[in-house]
Amino acid sequence: MKCLLVANENAEVLFYWTDSEFEQRIQEQYGVFHEEGERPAFEDSINTLFAPIIISCSTMVDRLGDGYTSFTTENNHKYVLHQFDECLYIAVNRDGDETEEDLKRKIYVMRKHIEIMFGMVTLSSALLRKALRPQDTEQRKHLWQKLQSVLETSSRLREQDQSFLVEAVERLIHPTLCEQCIVFLERHLVQQINSSVERAGEEVLHAFILVHTKLLAFYSSRNASTLTTSDLLALIILVQDLYPSKMNLDDSSPEEMEKTSVADVFYTPESSPPDRESAQSRGESPPVFQFVDPDIQMAEDSLKTLEVPTPDPSAPFRVFLETTLKNEGLFPMMPHSMYCFPLWPGITLVLLTKIPNTHIAMSIYIYLEAFVKLEKRLCEGHGATLRGQPSFQEHRSKLDRFIKTLASMDIQTGQLQNVWADFKNKAFTRSGPGFTSELLPACRNMKTQLCGVYRQCFAAECMSGSQRLAPRLQERVLNMAQEKLMDFKDFLLVKSKRNITMVSYLEEFPGLIHFIYVDRSGGHMIAPSLNVTDRTVSELGKGPLAHFIKNKVWGLVGTARRYLQKGYTTVTYRDGDYFCSYFLWFENESGYKLEVIDIPSLPDDSAPIGMLAWDYYRKLLRYYNRSHPSEVVKCYELLTVHLGVIPTEYILQHCSQLARKLWEPTRIPLL
Repeated sequence: MKCLLVANENAEVLFYWTDSEFEQRIQEQYGVFHEEGERPAFEDSINTLFAPIIISCSTMVDRLGDGYTSFTTENNHKYVLHQFDECLYIAVNRDGDETEEDLKRKIYVMRKHIEIMFGMVTLSSALLRKALRPQDTEQRKHLWQKLQSVLETSSRLREQDQSFLVEAVERLIHPTLCEQCIVFLERHLVQQINSSVERAGEEVLHAFILVHTKLLAFYSSRNASTLTTSDLLALIILVQDLYPSKMNLDDSSPEEMEKTSVADVFYTPESSPPDRESAQSRGESPPVFQFVDPDIQMAEDSLKTLEVPTPDPSAPFRVFLETTLKNEGLFPMMPHSMYCFPLWPGITLVLLTKIPNTHIAMSIYIYLEAFVKLEKRLCEGHGATLRGQPSFQEHRSKLDRFIKTLASMDIQTGQLQNVWADFKNKAFTRSGPGFTSELLPACRNMKTQLCGVYRQCFAAECMSGSQRLAPRLQERVLNMAQEKLMDFKDFLLVKSKRNITMVSYLEEFPGLIHFIYVDRSGGHMIAPSLNVTDRTVSELGKGPLAHFIKNKVWGLVGTARRYLQKGYTTVTYRDGDYFCSYFLWFENESGYKLEVIDIPSLPDDSAPIGMLAWDYYRKLLRYYNRSHPSEVVKCYELLTVHLGVIPTEYILQHCSQLARKLWEPTRIPLL
């Protein structure tokens, strides 16, 4: 039984998700008929169930200045709660298959996706309520179904995909093809779009190709900010939600697998009849691929993929991403348009474009930040020192000009002008209270109005139908990408399931069962494929044995995170017949290992360690950089599972050699 709920301080449900078992329990408990013969709405039943908890938590915060973080009921329902501003997130589990840390991570990931979808609207509780709970019932149902689907996709990927387990991007290891695709994205696709008159003022900043959840190629234009790992992972989840991968379709029998060649020459499976006819008409033969790297060995599976309903690719998705500009600093939640082109089932081209008037979002963030700082100073009682400060006087004149500019662009600014005039009368005139606590309501009203202008300009429901790449241009982009990858599509689909295997490592590292190597500075990971379907044959066998090893790996990641939170960078332990180890270390740009330092421990109520919910490693790198200000510091992690019969000294030697062996592949350029 699982549930996740978002509610405001008035115990009003802003979003909920439940599994079928929890839903059935709610209906059995509250599904009695009214006198009119109608069942109460499920949303009302959810509200009735959680209202006492929400009110109790709000009362604790108001009376004691502290609230609940988690509790367990007598019937083993596990509750985890977290307050984001005026929104309370509650995650529930009774199955026992999710720990408190898992529930906390689910809450933070849900919060991340809400920020990706709504941007700075999340900074205003009143506007977020309107965004998450539209008055129109059908619109609300559609929005909640979308968020529920994204949450389910995120949970599924975390349970099945190693890259989402450790929250790092996995790339397809094939340098030649990756390089060709990057060149194609740069010199053909992005240049053609950005030079076209049909782009409606948009500019492609990032373009990347996904094969299921793995990154084949990534290109950023020269004017683009770096796309953070957190945002990229969230976007991959959105793409997977739109076009789910059919990864568990391995119908090959063991006999068929034994007949499959694992040689240096790989033939793609037969293409579908339409593709075969078109290939014959062009006089082409099935392509042959030569593997140059002997460390990469492949196993061919039969590929059976199902067509999925595809949304209209001409309609972009509004997403809000972090932007860092060299001369202007960090701007979170900047609006972008995301275009998804499903080339074939499992292979997707994604474009992220900069939209016109992005400078308005940047200005709004600057003023919001100023009012947030002002509100903090006023709450601390330091407002009297602000009246004559030139910094806020400068904001005053700039904001006057900004509001005039908005009005000239036919943006509704009436309420903003009234609230700003009220603020100026109270803050800057002699008859007003000045910068005292009496200014707090006006300060908060200004924040709400700025967020309202932001929503008016950039919210998804306010997107203009003409503000997109022209359909003809999108069609050309789709055709160009399909033509480029036509001969490689079947190879890529197989490669995504057998990216690297343990075969090439067993001779050099006997007793090694599995490993995960993560470059936390770049947000990339390398790990042998883990296929656990009953029909899949691999080095781990099939069925129960593969599941057993998978559980060991997932358990190792959880254990490593618990100890890392306490400040430990090395963890080794024996788990039955296996020996598990975890290492975190720092290197300079040349690969020289830097000295070990004591890293700070985190409180129990801190955000979960990772890169999706909260970029813990970016803060850790900043902490380490204090002692190495003149060096570019890199952070790496290695997790390994060995057979327990291997002596400990050999295991440690293996880990050191394996880290050196894997260091080079992570340096394959993506940009």
